[in-house]
Amino acid sequence: MRKSFMTKEELYNFIAKQKTAFLSSVNTQGFPVTRAMLAPRIIDGNDIYFSTNTSSKKVEQYLNNSKACLYFYERGRFKYRGATIIGNVEICTDQPTKNKVWHFGDRLFYKQGVTDPDYCVIKFTGIQAEYYCDFKIETIQLNV
Repeated sequence: MRKSFMTKEELYNFIAKQKTAFLSSVNTQGFPVTRAMLAPRIIDGNDIYFSTNTSSKKVEQYLNNSKACLYFYERGRFKYRGATIIGNVEICTDQPTKNKVWHFGDRLFYKQGVTDPDYCVIKFTGIQAEYYCDFKIETIQLNV
């Protein structure tokens, strides 16, 4: 049996260091739509939290289809590493979750502050990941 070259914990440590995430949703025609997002606000077990606008197209898409994909990568001079995670999204508009994810600088985007109705949280729950490095791909089950 081959030894795993990336544990679940190492995967989440890798993700936590990335400044950009690529988040995909499914549109009403059934096609994937990918967007660049700022780094996750919180990583808590298999749950990864982002802030966004309630009025955004992606929120509408997730309310119709919760399936999602996240991608993170690190490109070095001689090495490329990437992680794809499939899972489901929950759109959180409850105040405790919004408070948990809020950063002081968010007021720049949400004039009414943490209670702004156009501020919500994307809670992504990972199911399975694929990690790529050095021409090797490893599948990591996250919900076990």
